[in-house]
Amino acid sequence: MLMRFIEDLDTILQRDPAARSRFEVLTCYPGLHVLWLHRLAHSFWRTDMGLFRWFARMLAMFGRAATGIEIHPGARFGRRVFIDHGLGVVIGETAEVGDDCTIYQGVTLGGTSLVKGSKRHPTLESGVVVGAGAKVLGPFTVGRGAKIGSNAVVVKAVPAGVTVVGIPARVVTEDQADSLSRQKEGDAFVAYGVLTGAEDPLDVMLHQMRDELARQREEIAVLQKALAQAKSGS
Repeated sequence: MLMRFIEDLDTILQRDPAARSRFEVLTCYPGLHVLWLHRLAHSFWRTDMGLFRWFARMLAMFGRAATGIEIHPGARFGRRVFIDHGLGVVIGETAEVGDDCTIYQGVTLGGTSLVKGSKRHPTLESGVVVGAGAKVLGPFTVGRGAKIGSNAVVVKAVPAGVTVVGIPARVVTEDQADSLSRQKEGDAFVAYGVLTGAEDPLDVMLHQMRDELARQREEIAVLQKALAQAKSGS
């Protein structure tokens, strides 16, 4: 148990450049405190007994009041999970968060179904980064090592290793992905799930269409002018 606690402290030291010591992490990181409290609440929830489950919900309520992070006691977490800043994070009952995931402030791992007893919330495989304000909604899987850009709204499964941005979230193009991988070669962690140049593919396409339309208008104007001159000359 002690080694698990030390692992949690060292995880934050590795991923947050603002963290300076284990003591500072221990005393000043609400994302760490709420995860420790969640482990206790989850152990009561797993007993599947009414009174214990009520107590688990009360622990979760206390965690929300103390940290601003709401985690249902039924949610499952792997090891070395880091909730950075954390204010406004909401994680639903059937959500699953794998090892080495990072979740930033304002993230929702939410459900879109009202069917009791069903899988309603997303599963994050290991190494997923969910940027600030992102909403991941539904009972699908976000693949290993995927990155979800800040404020993205994800409503369907995300393949392993990709970066998604936008509303609804879309995978960045292969050219962008290749460029980004070259820029970040050797970098083990990308904060907020957003890399320089990771633009929404639909936004890029719309800008290209706008530029093409402007070019065509210019060509039409030139042709109309030439036609008018030809008519006047004849």
